[in-house]
Amino acid sequence: MVCNGPVPSFDEPLKKALGGNTAKVLAEQLDLHTVGDLLHHYPRRYAERGELTRLSDLPLDEHVTVVARVADARVHTFNRGRGQRLEVTLTDGSGRLQLVFFGRGVHGNKAKLLPGRRGMFAGKVGVFNRKLQLSHPEYKLLDEDSNSADGADSADTAAAKDFAGALLPLYPACRQLESWNIEQAVGTLLSSMEATDWSDLNDPLPDSLRADRQLITLPEALRQVHRPRTKEEIAQARQRLKWDEAFVLQVALARRRQDDAELSAVPRRPVAGALLDRFDAKLPYELTDGQRRVSREILADLAGEHPMHRLLQGDVGSGKTLVALRAMLAVVDAGGQAAMLAPTEVLAQQHHRSVLELMGDLAEGGMLGGAEAATKVVLLTGSMGAVARRQALLDLVTGEAGIVIGTHALIEDQVRFHDLGLVVVDEQHRFGVEQRDALRAKGAQPPHLLVMTATPIPRTVAMTVFGDLETSVLDQLPAGRSPIVSHVVPAADKPHFLDRAWERVREEVDAGRQAYVVCPRIGDEEAPDGGAREPADADDRRPPLAVLDIATRLRAGPLAGLRVEALHGRLPPDEKDTLMRRFAAGEVDVLVATTVVEVGVNVPNATVMVIMDADRFGVSQLHQLRGRVGRGSAAGLCLLVTEMPEAAPARRRLEAVAHTLDGFELSRIDLEERREGDVLGQAQSGVRSSLRMLSVIEDEEVIAAARAEASALVAADPTLSGSPQLRTTLDALLDQERAEYLDKG
Repeated sequence: MVCNGPVPSFDEPLKKALGGNTAKVLAEQLDLHTVGDLLHHYPRRYAERGELTRLSDLPLDEHVTVVARVADARVHTFNRGRGQRLEVTLTDGSGRLQLVFFGRGVHGNKAKLLPGRRGMFAGKVGVFNRKLQLSHPEYKLLDEDSNSADGADSADTAAAKDFAGALLPLYPACRQLESWNIEQAVGTLLSSMEATDWSDLNDPLPDSLRADRQLITLPEALRQVHRPRTKEEIAQARQRLKWDEAFVLQVALARRRQDDAELSAVPRRPVAGALLDRFDAKLPYELTDGQRRVSREILADLAGEHPMHRLLQGDVGSGKTLVALRAMLAVVDAGGQAAMLAPTEVLAQQHHRSVLELMGDLAEGGMLGGAEAATKVVLLTGSMGAVARRQALLDLVTGEAGIVIGTHALIEDQVRFHDLGLVVVDEQHRFGVEQRDALRAKGAQPPHLLVMTATPIPRTVAMTVFGDLETSVLDQLPAGRSPIVSHVVPAADKPHFLDRAWERVREEVDAGRQAYVVCPRIGDEEAPDGGAREPADADDRRPPLAVLDIATRLRAGPLAGLRVEALHGRLPPDEKDTLMRRFAAGEVDVLVATTVVEVGVNVPNATVMVIMDADRFGVSQLHQLRGRVGRGSAAGLCLLVTEMPEAAPARRRLEAVAHTLDGFELSRIDLEERREGDVLGQAQSGVRSSLRMLSVIEDEEVIAAARAEASALVAADPTLSGSPQLRTTLDALLDQERAEYLDKG
């Protein structure tokens, strides 16, 4: 890997800058294609000469790089002496790790891996005879008289000595390219670039900002993060690179906020004594203080001359739907229409039923018996019959229907509105950007936008992901909600606990109440239904438990004699709706379902939820599911069934869910276990996140400061004419697809 000729630029392909097979592996396995990609592929951590990293914390089934010392190496024979294996024991003072080699590598490796030798060892962590083990690992010895490792590209002895004598960068790696190979490739680029003055390097931070914040230059940051001499250099580099990421993103969002502020919208002011006031007078309960406060914020936005862009977040059961309905009624009072977009037919139908029940005769506009000032509330889904669909479309285009609730069917070309004034997007993470934008485009002028999520979002994430939205938070539960008690049920360790779980379900049903049982899959031949996410350490010894199988087992076994029904995404929409209506009416005792019941389903008489293979769901998803119980006067019970052992990370996640009902705390746990790149809606934008160093959980101070600096800069220079390097960096990092995501989000 020798770089000749001109110094490579950030956008130069690695194939040209490095050549050989390395660039191909970097692209295929690590999604690194350019010089900039590789220079921004930062070390995961650093090891020091003499430092002993903790072997006791190694994750099972993950590819790791450890720095440790050889404690023992022995050759064992098997198959009556015909086979040999080398077992090497590593230690770091906190634990032990076994290496194993078979065949021709036994004696060559034994000659190198002598007791006392220290090195970097990489491989996938497994277990054999209850011991952690790396089988045929790659390694690089760090002793002064060692040579380069088996399986690694050759490096001369002098380079190995320099490498061993400094802080050792350990990179996110893969089986085909170990950490030290990546360090070598990065070193090639740095050596080439350090031979110049780095004059072609785009620095996104204005000089004045960098000076005010006492940040080092970008060339210094890249050198120090990859080739640090001290821990202080690492800290300086990390702080600078975090600022780059935070500032560029916040500038993009600040420009979007400024563009939004220049758009015009029709003010939608409620009319005294009209629909909203009549609705409030009919409510059988008082709004919470939080609902009143958030409603005031929304109504103030609706009355403005620029489109509202507001995120409404609240924990499970906090009453977001009621707040959204009041906003829709205010728009109808002002002569406009409101559309609510739901991710599933089950949820759209549930919202439609709930709105009709809340509004009563106020939802019967144009109908015999409808109240004065009433409007019409219609449902529009893909499975509706032709006659009902034609009538719904007619009601929308004539303005007869003030409110429409629907699924993706609302986005179709033939859907026309008389005067669309407000778009409400429920469970926004279920929709792509283009889908939301297609609905908003149906307004003659830009409609107001209210985005709702039942997954509580930490402040830093809201500033990062939804930085162009104002945020409202509902942090109170309405009166009458009952507490929910959660327990982990270790089915493998203590099978009698699962027996007791089914007894509890029967006890609740005998008391006149109902239960949910949730499974990750419909049937063993099916993919997970409804978005069940398997964490990396999920149990893969068998397929996830399935709705159809569990429903059959329960009917024949522990819940025999009860009315047990199965609900899943393969059922026809009318059957799903009928089944949900029967469950809501108390005609079904136990509903065995996939995650189609995750959000929006409201059956106050349901008091128990049993989640099978709970370790296969994410933390926030478990919290959402749990929110389906405890919605009435009786206390709720959530049982998290798992076969994972007590020490497994997945089991610890379940314990965290069981021990708190605080959705914001659980959202932090959920976020911490995922890659930071997922936070920016990676699945929706289709591109890699630009956040590699910045932690949206830990770096709140940097994010808040960058937001303030970005807002001030864009206010003074909206086109960034005075910051050409920032503009170039922004264009490079936010490609067209990402820019569309930010624009439409």
